[in-house]
Amino acid sequence: MTRESITSEPEAGLSPLEHAKARTGALLREAEAWLRLAMPRVEIRFDLRGTAAGQARMRDRSFALIRYNAALLGLHPEVFVAETVPHEVAHVVAFTKHGACIRPHGAEWQAVMRHFGVEPSRCHRYDVSKLRTRSLQRFLYRCGCGTHQISSIRHNRICRQGTVYLCRRCRQPLRHETEPGY
Repeated sequence: MTRESITSEPEAGLSPLEHAKARTGALLREAEAWLRLAMPRVEIRFDLRGTAAGQARMRDRSFALIRYNAALLGLHPEVFVAETVPHEVAHVVAFTKHGACIRPHGAEWQAVMRHFGVEPSRCHRYDVSKLRTRSLQRFLYRCGCGTHQISSIRHNRICRQGTVYLCRRCRQPLRHETEPGY
């Protein structure tokens, strides 16, 4: 397979979603040929929300899930297919070749990115100001050394499940400021 066959140029008539799927498949085939290693079966979804562009999850060496953010793909289709798709595929390739003990954006992942002809970058640089994202309510908690803001997700875990969070500095339990004694 030649480098030209896996470029990010959209094929005529393909939607951005179809182009992202096609590029994912092409990069996986390129990695198989390059490494002489069978890639796992990859399920592709376009259900990621928020400001994350993509996510790769490995269940084992035979199955992977790649989730893409359809809203970001729609806003930045060319750059998304050129940078985000190889980024997520590189996670799958690096895990398949080296196993689960590697760092997510470590040397193994970076080598795959460079092989794909993409500069390794941990984070995207997309303008996300047009995305609707939820903002979490914050709650004040105290410990022996100060006050901390806890997200509503963690606050609910504390209230509903009895989860205890410790301060990173003083290692004391965080307590909601409305609790007795504060």
